[in-house]
Amino acid sequence: MKKVIAIIAALFIALSTLSCGVYAKNNTIRIDDTNNDACNVANPDPLICGKKGEADANARIGSILNAVYGFVGVLAVIVIVIGGVMYTTSAGDPAKVARAKTTIMYAVIGLVVVLLAFAITTFV
Repeated sequence: MKKVIAIIAALFIALSTLSCGVYAKNNTIRIDDTNNDACNVANPDPLICGKKGEADANARIGSILNAVYGFVGVLAVIVIVIGGVMYTTSAGDPAKVARAKTTIMYAVIGLVVVLLAFAITTFV
């Protein structure tokens, strides 16, 4: 049981480091002239006004985070199923039942943490 918890914790720590976004300054040449018609219209040209890099980075980070959340969510559901199989095959042994219940409990806690992380990053 300790090995399963250690593996899940290691995966969670490894995957949570992917959520640390790196924002670099966009060093492309852009026109900062306030009289430029391309930047003053309702739909400015992103190449001239310098907003394309920020949108691409945010979209890329968002897609990476969604993939990580999906992977960890599927992993938590798999651990819940494993805990259910452990519970049904325990044959009434109190130690095996307790181990299965803690496995399910920790998997549900992990799933709640992933859902909260998704909600927080979506809000921010």
